[in-house]
Amino acid sequence: MKRIIQSLGAVSALAFAVGMAAPAAAQDTVGACLITKTDINPFFVKMKEGATAKAEELGIELSTYAGKVDGDHETQVQAIETCIASGAKGILITASDTKAIVPVVQQARDAGLLVIALDTPLEPIDSADATFATDNFLAGELIGQWAAATMGDDAANAKIAMLDLAESQPSVGVLRDQGFLTGFGIDIKDPSRWGDEDDPRIVGNEVTSGNEEGGRTAIESLMIQEPGINVIYTINEPAAAGAYEALKAFGREDDVLIVSVDGGCPGVQNVADGVIGATSQQYPLLMASLGVEAIAAWAKDGTKPEPTEGKDFFDTGVALVTGEPADGVESIDVAEGMDKCWG
Repeated sequence: MKRIIQSLGAVSALAFAVGMAAPAAAQDTVGACLITKTDINPFFVKMKEGATAKAEELGIELSTYAGKVDGDHETQVQAIETCIASGAKGILITASDTKAIVPVVQQARDAGLLVIALDTPLEPIDSADATFATDNFLAGELIGQWAAATMGDDAANAKIAMLDLAESQPSVGVLRDQGFLTGFGIDIKDPSRWGDEDDPRIVGNEVTSGNEEGGRTAIESLMIQEPGINVIYTINEPAAAGAYEALKAFGREDDVLIVSVDGGCPGVQNVADGVIGATSQQYPLLMASLGVEAIAAWAKDGTKPEPTEGKDFFDTGVALVTGEPADGVESIDVAEGMDKCWG
């Protein structure tokens, strides 16, 4: 059986620890909040789906909030303040600005709420009570290793476009970017930020807001700088889809490697269709459902979730999905990726 990089035993252990909370009695309804970056990105749609299903199962009253666009920090601040005022027991959040959100998160914790970061660690990571996430550095590293192995000797002459998330450099974007470059064999300088690298193979960094339009305009800009781009790193699959559309306009869609992170069903289909060469698959439904279980356990007896051994967060797993395996890089095929997509 091919490995999903994070033992299922650890996931089962957490489920055992926090998943035994019985539904609350009607007179003691436990309130929880899910706050995502947007409610449009399919990743966050699946996260909401997982949280909603688990809340219904456990008898938890779930309120959901989302920014208008990726990067809408103020709406997330207002949502946390609303959750505090409502008497919720816990908050699950994918923060748009992982540094600026910390003061209001601390207000929530001071008020007795359990705050769990999903997918995107806060900065510092212990600003939340716990983090349930993909190992985002590893997710980036896997696609970097795959791209380098696929190019072989030509990797030494790569011309790489880096399609990042936002100028504020939230942790998830930094980790994936720096992981990719490390996997490709490029010196990352300061691992806490992107854009300071001096390797001549990097054409440049553009931000995408994690959506198709952003991916398209980013590649249009970078192709003007360097028409010979042959590798594109993308923060997520919507950005990858936009980048591909831009390549089509330049007549380059068949000779550029695109790699990404998400592993959603549309993204895996894009791997099957040759739009994306390889993607690192995450499991947002699992993140959110475990988060709701953790809030239930906190409300019941004050139990807090524990991180994965050797890490400062609970690792919900990652697997490289590709139709073209590369020597020395562990992966799963498209059929398995489609079966697991965002479970």
